[in-house]
Amino acid sequence: MRVADFHYELPDRLIAREPGAERTASRLMYLDPREAQPRHLHFADIGTLLRPGDLLVFNDTRVIPARLFGCKPATGGGVELLVERVLPGGRVLAQMRASRKPRQGAEVALLDDEGREAVRVRVLGRDGEFFVLGFPSGCEPLETIERIGHMPLPPYIDRADVQLDRERYQTVYAARDGAVAAPTAGLHFDHALLARLRDAGVEAAFLTLHVGAGTFQPVRVADVEQHRMHAEYIDVGAALCERVTRAHAEGRRVIAVGTTTLRALESAADEHGIHPYEGETSIFIYPGYRFRTVDGLITNFHLPESTLLMLVCAFAGRERVLAAYHEAVAQEYRFFSYGDAMFVLGERAPSLAERGEGRR
Repeated sequence: MRVADFHYELPDRLIAREPGAERTASRLMYLDPREAQPRHLHFADIGTLLRPGDLLVFNDTRVIPARLFGCKPATGGGVELLVERVLPGGRVLAQMRASRKPRQGAEVALLDDEGREAVRVRVLGRDGEFFVLGFPSGCEPLETIERIGHMPLPPYIDRADVQLDRERYQTVYAARDGAVAAPTAGLHFDHALLARLRDAGVEAAFLTLHVGAGTFQPVRVADVEQHRMHAEYIDVGAALCERVTRAHAEGRRVIAVGTTTLRALESAADEHGIHPYEGETSIFIYPGYRFRTVDGLITNFHLPESTLLMLVCAFAGRERVLAAYHEAVAQEYRFFSYGDAMFVLGERAPSLAERGEGRR
């Protein structure tokens, strides 16, 4: 299977570089295998597509302002950091952009919005493409990041972040610090919509996947099966597993809100069902994968040739999904993180017996 099999043409004008005026005012494409054509709705209409008893599973990760600017004290050369993960012991794992990368033991001065030095961190070593940076004793990395950091907008949003991004590049139910990219399908929900769905009998449950910067990395191999995913932290709790298992047993639908949620659910599943799991996942889902946990997926429109698009194609069929993307371009939907959404049902819902089959 070739990466080029997941290409489509996207005019630059359809990339959403700003959030819409309201979260629920985005457009929604509904893709149902029983219907010949996709339906074009608004996200506020999603309640008409959901049923009482449906279980929506959300990713409650919170985006930290992980982009930091600084300089090398010895030379004054500029440095840009993108924190991938906060580690124990006052350390962070970060990507670094500089004219010359500092060596182990060197210091980097992190600057506030006024260009004043806020703190100096020390390069402790490397971990693959990342740098391990140590903060001074008594300086809490996450507190410093919250104070001087910038929201890590994706590369295709080619502008500086503004105060509005602190609110809108974040889900309204975000609870656990750690992501450096938003679980963007959840950006379309506001508190009022969540309340209406709850009143209509739609259930909600939460897990955590801290989205890493690797989600924006291009696939650099021609053969899909040669690609290796970056590792991300997930926490799929026992209570969630019980609710998913009960929904399946009662014939109710389980719907993942976002590709990150779906990856976390599938990472916690095996041939015997879904089980509590906390740790890292590097699961890569592409066509041929046999899903175990969900009947539907709410997701945004993803970059051409990306692993996220491959996952959606695995779930709903490559030809059907790419045809829907061509339709979205023709209808001038807005694409990517701040763009519009899809609600996709699988090509067919697996039976209870089949949910335990497949491969990871």
